[in-house]
Amino acid sequence: MSEFDYDLFVIGAGSGGVRAGRMSSSFGARVGMCEDMRVGGTCVMRGCVPKKLLVYGSSFHDEIEDARAYGWSVDPSTVRLDWAHMIDKKDVELERLEGIYHTLLGNAGVELINGRGRLIDAHTVDVDGKTVTAERILIATGGWPSMPDIPGIEHVITSNEALDLKELPRRMIIVGAGYIAVEFAGVFSGVGVEVTEIIRAPNILRGFDEDVRDHLRQEMTKRGVNILSDTTIDGIEKSADGYTLTLGDGSTLETDLVMYATGRSPKTSDLGLENLGIELDRKSAIVVNEHYQTNVANIYALGDVTDRVNLTPVAIAEGMALAHSLYNNNPRIMDYEFIPSAVFSHPPIGSVGLTEEQARERSDIDVYVSRFKPMKHTLSGRDEQALMKLIVEQETDRVIGLHLVGPDSPEMAQGFAVAMKAGATKAHFDSTVGIHPTAAEELVTMREKTR
Repeated sequence: MSEFDYDLFVIGAGSGGVRAGRMSSSFGARVGMCEDMRVGGTCVMRGCVPKKLLVYGSSFHDEIEDARAYGWSVDPSTVRLDWAHMIDKKDVELERLEGIYHTLLGNAGVELINGRGRLIDAHTVDVDGKTVTAERILIATGGWPSMPDIPGIEHVITSNEALDLKELPRRMIIVGAGYIAVEFAGVFSGVGVEVTEIIRAPNILRGFDEDVRDHLRQEMTKRGVNILSDTTIDGIEKSADGYTLTLGDGSTLETDLVMYATGRSPKTSDLGLENLGIELDRKSAIVVNEHYQTNVANIYALGDVTDRVNLTPVAIAEGMALAHSLYNNNPRIMDYEFIPSAVFSHPPIGSVGLTEEQARERSDIDVYVSRFKPMKHTLSGRDEQALMKLIVEQETDRVIGLHLVGPDSPEMAQGFAVAMKAGATKAHFDSTVGIHPTAAEELVTMREKTR
């Protein structure tokens, strides 16, 4: 009989924690888990899933316009969006998904406790007054929106609240330059809101390839999003008709709603980490080694709370690796190279591997870039350009960067990520027969180097 209640206790029932708990239990471990919010975590309940549903919903306006160009009889005066209906349908889907997560945990034999977990010592967790013990403890609490400390910040919403708006504003300001900001700018602009995006930097999407950043900005601007660069906000005041923002240069802006998407921080407060001296970095992320182990040997952490590669599939893969390592006698170390990512902007981005800037720091490269009008818009007349870019290492001929902006880019990037993970070279791309007519065939027909 073990001296502990569980072999593994997981604090946080998001994507990474759920996968680690389920897999560990399937390998014979006795697993407990606690969660003080909805089971499923940020991605399912407050992020990727509801956001993409709204991305789909906001895209139909363009589809209806394009349909008219193809000969469909659509009277624009009769087309309107019932936003509240869309939000209600989204909520029904989230309820369904949360039920699935509860079922998956139950079927796997994971005991779920509702409440916030706090570490008492290296083997003890307090869950809202209930004490449990475990041989090992995993912290998988994810991240949370972070906002600056400026006057009036209490008036703003974050992505959490944006997903639950019951009615649409006429005007909206979104503060931030990252993927969350540009995605919501696309959603709200797509449903008819006048959107201004305020960014402190010169351009959107820091960390992405420069061609991608410039291209998406141009396309967003065409769609009516007003992007203000090199702009800061000193304060926000409630006014009779909405809100007044005072900018760094002393000018003001009026709006009906302000959303901040200025980053996310690891959710490490009020977990009792200080009781054990668990090491945090300067961003308050939990420091772990390649085996997800903290400086306290039996306590582990993974996912966004460690602030490394903050993507849901990465947290899931980390959870799988940890479960195999601890309970399946199959040590695994996560490989973080060539992780594909997507931004569900309007139009969307798909990306795998290094940016051009990163690649040039590593080796001599060849760059192939193609810009073209998607075939659909040759008849619709929509002023939209797609971007495709390959970065090739000269010494090995290996494709080390792939960046796409345009329809179906995330779907294409996922498939090409497999090839790049396997070491595909430009010669492999060139010798692959394209599927015609598709946008994806452009990636296997680029022959002329751009630079």
